[in-house]
Amino acid sequence: MTASLWFLLIGLLMLTRGLGQTCLQKLPFTPAIVYLVIGFLLGPSVLNFFYFDPIKQAPLLEKLTEIAVLISLFSAGVKMPVPFKVKQWQLPLRLAFLSMMVTIALITVFAVFILQLPLGAGVLLGALLAPTDPVLATDAQSRYPGDKDQLRFTLTCEAGMNDGTAFPFIMLGLGLLGLHDLGTAGGQWLIKEIIWATAIAILIGIAGGIAVGKMVWKLRGQQPRQDVLDDLVGLGLIAIVYGFSLLLHGWGFLAVFFAAVALRHTELNLAKAAGIKPEQLGAGVAEPVVEDADTVVPSIVSAEALVFKEHLERLSELMLVLLVGGMLVADFWNWRTLSLALFIFVVARPLSVLCGLMFSKTRWPIQASLAWFGVRGIGSIYYLMYAIQHGLPEPIARELIQLTFIVIALSIVVHGISVKPLLNGLFNGKRSHKKAANCGF
Repeated sequence: MTASLWFLLIGLLMLTRGLGQTCLQKLPFTPAIVYLVIGFLLGPSVLNFFYFDPIKQAPLLEKLTEIAVLISLFSAGVKMPVPFKVKQWQLPLRLAFLSMMVTIALITVFAVFILQLPLGAGVLLGALLAPTDPVLATDAQSRYPGDKDQLRFTLTCEAGMNDGTAFPFIMLGLGLLGLHDLGTAGGQWLIKEIIWATAIAILIGIAGGIAVGKMVWKLRGQQPRQDVLDDLVGLGLIAIVYGFSLLLHGWGFLAVFFAAVALRHTELNLAKAAGIKPEQLGAGVAEPVVEDADTVVPSIVSAEALVFKEHLERLSELMLVLLVGGMLVADFWNWRTLSLALFIFVVARPLSVLCGLMFSKTRWPIQASLAWFGVRGIGSIYYLMYAIQHGLPEPIARELIQLTFIVIALSIVVHGISVKPLLNGLFNGKRSHKKAANCGF
């Protein structure tokens, strides 16, 4: 496809997505399915208008997916209810750490004994596909800042954290393949990749979020008419904490998520100290809310920047899922890829959730929903491109590309079809039977 055709295609999809938002919300599936189908039809499997080789384009794909995940992690972080409570956060913490490790172990066993992959490749595959995705799971995640829905909060927080907690196991897989130094008996990997990288990332994220929150609040308090560009402040915070985390060998994804959580926590605490109610804070408006002649209630960066970040999320979702569809070739659809997808959806994810939530007294409908909504997506592509960029042998890379992309494609379809009916049935007590005729797309 020529550049002009790409512009026409992307422009048409963006225009339709924007103008048809109301109608799309009524459809029983997510827009990502539409992007995937269009990409598949235009790709080598059907019309062969374009083909995007994941290995040749690994550097570009790594950066595109990295940016998409960072934006989604920030959006997820600012939606978290505050203040932080261990009791409230225990479920996502269990899922992001314990359940994810169980998932990696189960996928590794399947890969080694069923798919006959080397142990290092099996561990790498498990780390690629264990994390849930913050980009493609937005329909099952928190809908607005402070959403206290237990299921949505848990899914959002899990996706926000496990994109960072999976990184040590990516390095473990690369180490077992001889592509990364694990140290004697794995000691260096334990200290550097798990303890240090996790701790420093969380500290950088929290410190960055608090500092920016206080800085912006002070600036607005002293000069109410000061124009603070919240979108740029949010993007700047992402870039700074991510950059610092990488410089200090921390997991940058964790840093960005916790920076967003800390930013929102700080701003709401400052508002509370000033006697301002949360509902008074501006959200989605450009100017401060004026209560009276002496009181100026400023909008907050975490709420203002969220709208812009969500728009970027939608754009990245459109472009990347379209490319995923175009990278699916006929050879990818075989018993190995399909059996792995089935194993993850009906065995690995449910078992790992049950193990992680054991003795948690979580209601069964919530546990069942968490066991099902383990969406795989853009984060897995980033990890795969990262591994390829670090010298993954081409035969293993080709094998992992097939397995990963089919799991992602099927996750987009099965979870995209089930998310709205299941969530509507769970939380509203009934399903919507309204027709979406004449909505287009």
